[in-house]
Amino acid sequence: MARAKACTPAQLALAWLLSRGNDIVPIPGTKQRTRLEENVRALDIRLTSDELKRIDAVAPIGAAAGGRYTDAGMRAVNV
Repeated sequence: MARAKACTPAQLALAWLLSRGNDIVPIPGTKQRTRLEENVRALDIRLTSDELKRIDAVAPIGAAAGGRYTDAGMRAVNV
């Protein structure tokens, strides 16, 4: 879909987040100015309702749910 929209996958993801409502604020991290400028261009990407439906079909709500770390990994956090 990103290729078809002539954007990067990151821009597509940011455009999707921006389409979710005014109470969603994506906070992408980068150390490179070129990536920051690339991220800002996501504001110009418009997703159609059909495109949004396609994204929702492959990444439904809850698909990315779960803990960030395993139980063993959590024991090592903030030690």
